Order: sequence, then structure tokens, then C-alpha cells
Amino acid sequence: MPRGPGATASRRMAGPPCESWRMVAVGWLVLALVFVDELLAAAAAAVWGNHESGVLLAIVMALVVVAVWWIFASPKAPLGGPVVRPVTKVLVFGLASLGLWGAGHHGWAVTFLVFSVVVNGLALLPSIQALVPDAEARGGRSA
Repeated sequence: MPRGPGATASRRMAGPPCESWRMVAVGWLVLALVFVDELLAAAAAAVWGNHESGVLLAIVMALVVVAVWWIFASPKAPLGGPVVRPVTKVLVFGLASLGLWGAGHHGWAVTFLVFSVVVNGLALLPSIQALVPDAEARGGRSA
């Protein structure tokens, strides 16, 4: 371990301060919860499909949600954009909640909708968005 006048400064520069790594951890937790929310939307669509017509419609509805999300709302969505992406998210989460409500799961529908709004709202914070580079920078579609 170096000693002398510059030693303290170099130790401080070696790693992020306590608050910084905690914020990064919270940010990644929020992003993980966003992913869980996306999976829950597919599950909610499956619950509605099963309620309406059985297992086959449940599977189809879950696949439809995944396909719509991939095409319009994912970070590398081929048809996503600054307007299409948020509109798709509102429709997917809103319709998934409505499906739960229609299947008779009123408490879960409200809980899911509140969870979706809170988690996706937190994901819009600049400090959390800064954790993930733009899709274009990672080789996604070009504008």
C-alpha cells in the first residue's frame, strides 16, 4: 500500500464511493424489475387466455405479448421509436392488467398496473437510463 501525501487521494480514486455503488446497485435492481414486469405481462395475458378459452389461447396470448414487445418495445426493437416504444408499453401493460381484471383477478390487476407504472417510471430516471447504453450504440437498429 503506497504511503505519502498522494496515498489517500489514490485510495479514494481506486473505487466508487459508497453512495455511487449503492445507486448503481439500485439502478440494476430497477432494470431487473422492469424485466420481471415484462414477463408478468406475458403471464397476465396467458391467465386471460386460459380464462377465456383454455391452455391453447393462453400460450398464444403469451407469445403475442412477447412478439409485440420484441418488435415494438424492446431496446433493439426493429420498429421501435421514441413514440412507438412508450405507446406499446402502455398498451401491453394496460391490456395485461385489463386481462387480469376480466379473468376475475381484480386485486392482481390493480397490483400489476401499479407495479408497472412505478417500475417503468423509475426506469426513466436519468441515473438509471445511464446504466444501459442506447440500442444503436450496441449494434441495434439505426435511426
